Amino acid sequence: MGRAHSFEILERCLKNGDRTLWFHCASLGEYEQGLPVFELLRKHYPNHKILLSFFSPSGYEIRKNSPIANVVIYLPLDSPQNAKRFIKLLRPELTVFVKYDIWPNYLKALKGYNLKAILISANFRKNQIYFKPYGKILREALFAFEHIFVQEAASKSLLESIGYMQVSVSGDTRFDRVSNQLHINNHLGFITSFKGESTCVVIGSSWPEDEAILLPFINKTASGTVKFIIAPHEIKPSHIQDIQKKLTVKTICFSEKDGKNLSEFSVLILDTVGLLSKVYSYADVAYVGGAMGHTGLHNILEPAVFGAPIIIGHNYLKFPEATAMISDAGVTSVKNEHELKLLLQRYLESQSLRTLEGKKNSDYVKLHQGAVNEVMTYLDLSVKNC
Repeated sequence: MGRAHSFEILERCLKNGDRTLWFHCASLGEYEQGLPVFELLRKHYPNHKILLSFFSPSGYEIRKNSPIANVVIYLPLDSPQNAKRFIKLLRPELTVFVKYDIWPNYLKALKGYNLKAILISANFRKNQIYFKPYGKILREALFAFEHIFVQEAASKSLLESIGYMQVSVSGDTRFDRVSNQLHINNHLGFITSFKGESTCVVIGSSWPEDEAILLPFINKTASGTVKFIIAPHEIKPSHIQDIQKKLTVKTICFSEKDGKNLSEFSVLILDTVGLLSKVYSYADVAYVGGAMGHTGLHNILEPAVFGAPIIIGHNYLKFPEATAMISDAGVTSVKNEHELKLLLQRYLESQSLRTLEGKKNSDYVKLHQGAVNEVMTYLDLSVKNC
């Protein structure tokens, strides 16, 4: 339904003579990943109109009023007709795609009009279609990018194996994005009231598979001295009610907090969106969801920047930062409820262990900043001037 109105919105918002930039993200995670680059480009091109497009509702619905863009739309489906119409109407001087969501017809149209496009924070794996004998169409789409910035050397090698040489290892812009979180006001009064002097475990972007091993531990452990904040990925009322039914300790939802003495509760459920990046600043321990099942690990860098030790599930191999941080920093993977229980007990019993593991995470984030500088240098734009 949203896509049905995309061209109408474009035609209403764009005028002849408008100079434009185009940023495209699959979803909310890619938007957050690209945001440091988007913000700098916004400052460098104050007189350009910026179009921000999403494929997924989870990106569009939350960021449809993003201040970095003049127009926010769903990307029309990738047909040759749609792509040609879209690019002819927009004529972006620069297009930035983030990580993946590579649409061959749109890229072919950009190349046909000799328009500049780059891909940032990309991550490739050997089993992807680009590197298969039958992947010609998508492989050709990559060559429409003037330059591709990848997160690590293995991705660069894969691209070079198919003859794509305009590639740089810049790292992941998410490190820059989460580092910016340290420079804003992360205070949330209701969280301060809820936490008090207690040790706080923040469970971010949890899925049912995560909650299945966490809720029994919470029921046995939550108290005045140990509190839990749960931020489910899915906040439909039916799912929130299911979590509430399984909890036997005193629990309150964000939507119910007004007029309540939050210090009396042991569990706070965030049945809202947009607060988690700040809530992580209150975490003594963080559990990041998605890897206990197969939905995909959520952003572990958000709690890492605040120096929290982090627990994740066992299906993390598609996420290079998780593999690296398990090896080099303070991230630990668990396979089941028993392993989770033992690890959480260790963290709750030892502040020194929490501090040690958490510092490893914050140091790791500091070490890997700089991807935004790489991109802006390539574009011959100064970061300092912004």
